[in-house]
Amino acid sequence: MAANRRSTLTTAPVMTMETPTSTTPPSWPVLSAQERRVLGVLVEKAQTTKDAGPLSMNSLVTGCNQKSNRDPVMNLNDAQAEEALVSAQQKGLTVRIIGSGRVERWKHSLYEAWHVSKPELAILAELLLRGAQTEGELRARASRMEPIADLETLRGILRSLAERKLIVYLTPEGKRGTTLTHGFHPPEEIEHLRRQHGARFNADESGAAPAAPAAETGSRTPPAESDLDELHAQIAITHSDRGTSQCGQRFAKHGRQPGAASQYDQAGSGPVRDCPKRGQDS
Repeated sequence: MAANRRSTLTTAPVMTMETPTSTTPPSWPVLSAQERRVLGVLVEKAQTTKDAGPLSMNSLVTGCNQKSNRDPVMNLNDAQAEEALVSAQQKGLTVRIIGSGRVERWKHSLYEAWHVSKPELAILAELLLRGAQTEGELRARASRMEPIADLETLRGILRSLAERKLIVYLTPEGKRGTTLTHGFHPPEEIEHLRRQHGARFNADESGAAPAAPAAETGSRTPPAESDLDELHAQIAITHSDRGTSQCGQRFAKHGRQPGAASQYDQAGSGPVRDCPKRGQDS
């Protein structure tokens, strides 16, 4: 009887990456959309829920399908979530725990598999949960799991992740609105994202005022400009949580002066008609 009450730990060998040389960064296995979601949820709940332990299937599926802090919103069932968990387990990324009553619970093993710090894992979890994001959006969102003091701190962490191919820049690094994603997409998906975000970035660049020479600014992004980018990102995130994400995102992208957001619709090509006015948000 005592033996039956003891928890049984089921695990898989830790994922091994391709053996790197001194000049070749590691290569990571592709993760499906479902694998990305379950891993992101396992990290998020472990980081943000007090006394959180391994998650039951019910708790995990609820976290996968919640509408806030997710992009895209999914509707996974238990079988789909378990399939993703087992696939991730075979890659050394998750651990199944069978406790009393034979109830299965799951936790991630990403610290060991990816050799990352807590701030690095918070950043990767946000990218797994939401996909491609700007630096300002990413700092504000990842800070709910682990504090990241400012954009310069974030960029230092991102450089380390990029060197290990855990993240991929989709637009030129170090510029306003730089967009990045995690390094677990298939190659064709990365190319699609680069074309998609690159086109938007180039369109914004062509309509933006010329940047000041580096000799005058002393850096590629002046501090005040970085602060402004981060403020706009936080405004967009606040609007997203209140159900007005598209309006907030257009403001974050184009609202450099008061009232500028009203010049753009949700696709960025016409006037906003449906954005709630100040004081009318639900």
